[in-house]
Amino acid sequence: MKLFIPGPVDVRPEVLDALRHEQISHRSKDISILQARIESNLQKIWYTKNAVLLSSSSGTGAMEMALRSLTKKKAAVFSCGAFGDRFYEIATYNALDVDFYRFDDGKPIDLNVFEEVLNKGIYDTITVTHNETSTGVMNDLDSLSKIWGKHPEVVVIVDAVSSFAGVKIPVDDLKIDVCVASSQKALGLPPGLAVLSASDKAVKRMNEIGYRGYYLDLKRVYEKHIQSHQYPTTPNTALMHALDVQLDYIVNVEGIENRFKRHKELAEYTRDWVNKHFECFAEEGYRSDTVTSVINSKGLDLDDVKATLKAKGYIFSQGYGKYKQRAFRIPHMADRTLDDLKAYLKEIESL
Repeated sequence: MKLFIPGPVDVRPEVLDALRHEQISHRSKDISILQARIESNLQKIWYTKNAVLLSSSSGTGAMEMALRSLTKKKAAVFSCGAFGDRFYEIATYNALDVDFYRFDDGKPIDLNVFEEVLNKGIYDTITVTHNETSTGVMNDLDSLSKIWGKHPEVVVIVDAVSSFAGVKIPVDDLKIDVCVASSQKALGLPPGLAVLSASDKAVKRMNEIGYRGYYLDLKRVYEKHIQSHQYPTTPNTALMHALDVQLDYIVNVEGIENRFKRHKELAEYTRDWVNKHFECFAEEGYRSDTVTSVINSKGLDLDDVKATLKAKGYIFSQGYGKYKQRAFRIPHMADRTLDDLKAYLKEIESL
């Protein structure tokens, strides 16, 4: 069965085999060597010298870790879809002082509004979703960074959960303080592990926050990592071994830039197909290189489509939330090949 959903994704056999690695102590020299090697390769993919930390959680856990541990006075959440909205939910559940700036589904963050908001000078933390999985919108981090770069007092948290390892995100050049990703999307692993970078500014800020929680305390995670390349509580060592194998493949076999190029090629092929047969949900110029959201312009019964494709060996992704019948999503991330993608799209054509 092939998973054509935007995470979890199909996982290479070599990565699955790594999950069977014999157990090792999470307080050993071996685990420190493993975590240090993982960090080094993650830094290469993120083009950063910042510390890169692990979280034995989903991406949502790392989002909460960052937002709670770094918001000192007031946060601004910028969202153009359901997963951007999640940052706002996290803030309210943690009783943070937060303002919510919501843009229409299918549209990117409006640069003019973004600049006006930051110019208010009342926020010390902001969140931006790079790649909105629910609508297939990919925000322009380069343009946004030129704006937040004028506000060095603001800690910038970027959700790259569904873009990391599929799209180039030069963290240091973009002046991103915390970039969050997770294992089960373009990185190409099973779910259950998140990663996040932490700049010097983020480290300084976390030391100024009084109540950061316990398990998701970014300061505890950072300090244990710096001290010994270990995790403060018991980590998911099986997924760490799998991540190590996958990172070696990305960096040393496929090649980082080649991986980004392949994702771009798959995205362009998908968008051309959608423009021929349906309509793209996301605004042109802001369409994701890892997942395409498609308007159900033919009025297909997407429940029937899902059942039919499952019988043929494919797991189909309907639209997210209120778009369950109005749209569907085509992921083209992780280690998906063009041949696999073409075969899947031909099956949809035949319906």
